Amino acid sequence: MSLDSPDDNGQAEESFLSHLVELRDRLIRALLAVVVVFVCLFPWSKELYSLLANPLLATLPAGGQMIATDVVGVFLVPMKVTMMVAFLIALPYVLFQAWAFVAPGLYAHEKRLVLPLVIASVLLFFCGMAFAYFLVFPTVFGFMAKVAPEGVAWMTDIDKYLSFVLSTFVAFGITFEVPVIVIVLVRIGLVDIAKLKEWRPYVIVGAFVIGAIFTPPDVLSQIMLAVPLWLLYELGIILASFIGRRPERPTLPADHKPE
Repeated sequence: MSLDSPDDNGQAEESFLSHLVELRDRLIRALLAVVVVFVCLFPWSKELYSLLANPLLATLPAGGQMIATDVVGVFLVPMKVTMMVAFLIALPYVLFQAWAFVAPGLYAHEKRLVLPLVIASVLLFFCGMAFAYFLVFPTVFGFMAKVAPEGVAWMTDIDKYLSFVLSTFVAFGITFEVPVIVIVLVRIGLVDIAKLKEWRPYVIVGAFVIGAIFTPPDVLSQIMLAVPLWLLYELGIILASFIGRRPERPTLPADHKPE
């Protein structure tokens, strides 16, 4: 039985501490990037919230407006929106810091796979947010304005509206990640293309269940989440069939001796 020498233990501990220090430094850099962008955007915080609320404001009846039931809501809500926008703008730099930290520990073939998938994931998440903002919000809000009963003033609190928008952004952003998830599952060998095709009926049903959970209680918004989720699943199958599973290295027999 062999014991590790004190020098080996000391080197391992020193390496671990150096990694912790590097992680701390990169987290600080990422946080500072978000703070700097936030400070630059701060003077336009009200305009940023107005831009976010525009899909609802455009569909409100004549004379309709949003309200603030919290005393400090008129200040905090625009600040939250500004922080969200600052994070999205600084996200490429934040991801660069994360990549710089993990890349030295990856093999060459892993780097070739991980970096494109990270970039694609970010772009698809932004596409999901854009889909919700430019298509889902106007459609859903327009539908709500038409079905509002006579004599009912349809208005909403700005904080509740922000919560609704953020949850919808997250729901559609994650939905648009489905092709990446499918590719990763096939690439690491957890599932194959045939199995994914067998799961298609369950995915379609699950898409409508997810749409019912994460969207407002109307059929229109449910369909607008469920149908893209299903189509993106089909896109993931098509892309995964081209990329395929990572080939495994042939294993040599135990008694094999190199020539």
